[in-house]
Amino acid sequence: MTKFKLLKLTVITAALALMVTACSNPNNEQVKTDTNQQINEPDVSEEALTVEITDVHGTVVVPVNPRNVVALDNRTFETLSQWGIELAAVPKGVMPADSPYVSNESVQDIGNHREPNLEIIAAVDPELVIIGQRFADFYDDIKALVPKAVVIDLNFDVSEDAASPGENLVNGLKKSTITLGQIFDKNEEAEKLISDFDKAIEDAKSAYNGTDTVMSVVVSGGNIGFSAPGSGRVWGPMYEIFGWVPALEIDNTTSDHQGDDVSVEAIAQSNPDWIFALDRDASVSSTTDAVPAQDVIDNSPALQNITAVTKQRIVYAPNDTYTNESIQTYLELFDNIAKALAN
Repeated sequence: MTKFKLLKLTVITAALALMVTACSNPNNEQVKTDTNQQINEPDVSEEALTVEITDVHGTVVVPVNPRNVVALDNRTFETLSQWGIELAAVPKGVMPADSPYVSNESVQDIGNHREPNLEIIAAVDPELVIIGQRFADFYDDIKALVPKAVVIDLNFDVSEDAASPGENLVNGLKKSTITLGQIFDKNEEAEKLISDFDKAIEDAKSAYNGTDTVMSVVVSGGNIGFSAPGSGRVWGPMYEIFGWVPALEIDNTTSDHQGDDVSVEAIAQSNPDWIFALDRDASVSSTTDAVPAQDVIDNSPALQNITAVTKQRIVYAPNDTYTNESIQTYLELFDNIAKALAN
């Protein structure tokens, strides 16, 4: 075969190969175009998403799943922890010692609400700051300190100044849970918590006979303080929620964190059918030598002959209640109340 014939055959073979390739992929050009479009199109999942929520001060636009979150509201810590939300800074001095945020050294500590180090909030450069309860009074200071951050105030009033402490407690916990669910894309989890919370309320209502008298107390520093119906610390709003009959009513009561100063003899004379007790010291991590509330009540001579003691009708709030007034805490407490009353 001559060189010319060999060259001609090679050219023909190459041409046939190109034709076969073109036939096997008739949309070749379209594939290239689609690929280029896919590369150039923006990733929608990376776009910043926001949600509108309503707090104490009005409507606020909040980023969904914000980065660098500071939480200062004791009613939110357990919910955030349960949902696996990372926090940049918290007030460790007024949190339960077993909170994962307290033991995590990467989470900054701003101190307690009496002498907070607010500069730490600015240092972590937050996208979102959640305040409420003990830190509600610092709202304006924090907004001025971190003007680029979104600051929300989830506080709600269950003090003696509230028109309806019980309604405020129930609606406040539910609203805060819904709000956190929207912000952190945990709507289903929030709905489940609220459903469980509603059921716990109904169970506790159904278990109460409507006539037994109730005495609620706060035990602190070895002393028994009176937690007044309507306004008393933790227990006060529950008289409205569950329709409890108070064993004792006095004027000028408060929501003091140690309860009102009422003599143990006055408590004994009221002879309550039930005692509901909050152990304040049990949840303060710095308290190492506190006397447990149960020991204080058991060893009080004045209380030994009252109905609640002789019939062992005493319900203690979860040990961390004083620093963990989350919806989970009330769920546990209401379940305990329902079981005790049912028995």
